[in-house]
Amino acid sequence: MVKLQRKSTHWGIDLPDDLVLTTTAELSEEAFEQLCANNRDLRIEREADGKVTIMAPVHFDSGFFEGEAFGELRLFVKESRIGGRALGPSTGFKLPDGSTKSPDAAWISAEKLANLPVEERKKFAAVVPDFVIEIRSDSDKLKPLKQKMEESWIANGVRLAWLIDPVKQKAYIYRQDGSIEVVPNFDGKLSGEDVLVGFELDLGLLKG
Repeated sequence: MVKLQRKSTHWGIDLPDDLVLTTTAELSEEAFEQLCANNRDLRIEREADGKVTIMAPVHFDSGFFEGEAFGELRLFVKESRIGGRALGPSTGFKLPDGSTKSPDAAWISAEKLANLPVEERKKFAAVVPDFVIEIRSDSDKLKPLKQKMEESWIANGVRLAWLIDPVKQKAYIYRQDGSIEVVPNFDGKLSGEDVLVGFELDLGLLKG
């Protein structure tokens, strides 16, 4: 069993805030789930090749931005009665390519939810969200996030995905047809389009 114990770890050097660790060894799904259970204060994802990426928790402002985005999504799903379920940033999804990824916010349609076995809800569920939001923190590098949007979310079947960058005050809209739209500022709103009909996110909420 692989176990990280941050409290007892002494690196001996000053590590940068944007440090991301990736294992060279491959972990099984069972070992990965145990690793996550033993280290709940870390952000951990499993890559398609079985290797594991470990990231530090986000900073104060980033946590606020994530909370705002998820809060707006959850409120819309609840009040609009569109159905399905909004899920927060601690939710891991087992994707068809073998990876396990966690967005900052996600929505699963009522149809997918109805077809999700009860036992799948008690673990990292093998289901692809219809819609995801990723928020760039000040310690995140933009290129890996863009790769995640295309290679993890869209390539595995997410219908609409937003990458929101409060650092540069830009947003990127990824669609299932392969198109990518760049929103150059935070003066407007993002639309759920034909995936999450009626949902809008005012980017001004993420200006800080």
